[in-house]
Amino acid sequence: MNRILIAEDEERIASFVRKGLRANGFATTVATDGDEALEQVLGGGFDLLLLDIGLPGRDGFTVLRQMREARVNVPVIVLTARDSVRDTVAGLEGGADDWMTKPFRFEELLARVRLRMRTASGAPEATILRGGELSLDLRTRRARRGETLVDLTAREFTLLELFLRHPGQVLSREQILSQVWGYDFDPGSNIVDVYVRALRRKLGSGCVETLRGMGYRLPL
Repeated sequence: MNRILIAEDEERIASFVRKGLRANGFATTVATDGDEALEQVLGGGFDLLLLDIGLPGRDGFTVLRQMREARVNVPVIVLTARDSVRDTVAGLEGGADDWMTKPFRFEELLARVRLRMRTASGAPEATILRGGELSLDLRTRRARRGETLVDLTAREFTLLELFLRHPGQVLSREQILSQVWGYDFDPGSNIVDVYVRALRRKLGSGCVETLRGMGYRLPL
């Protein structure tokens, strides 16, 4: 199991990212300041670092510089509210592998994490997800039911991808909201129900099961 260090001092964001990554099969550790983050990453055992720039103690730029000086080659994705070209260039030239500005959508972060993991390991990731009659081509962004091509919106595609990556697993509305709609979601929204109904109209009524009081799942 891949291990990811999340260096983030804002508890809400750290919790959102940690829960989403764990739901997708990653082991996670959170560091809430730069000193702790540097100590953890120098200690080894991590496959990727998600690094906030505005950390207490050592800031993210310092952590990045010192870990690279120590020849720690763990891939680094910077997560920051800073969006100036100057900061982005400084981060990438300082040894970061990728740069995302806040707020961000979890599905984009997950895609970038998987890309860095795949690049670091040299192992290809499956580009087609399957479940029963359903298939989803992640490269061409096409969905099929049997041999029939089904037109999905970008959000419907992301929701179906989530279900296909967790076949048989019950996903609560909160899990789905946080992973598909991001950490600024409204927990009282019925948007998940709306999109599940849309998937059922396009893919068949049995494509997603409802477990009352628990959530939804893709049947095995």
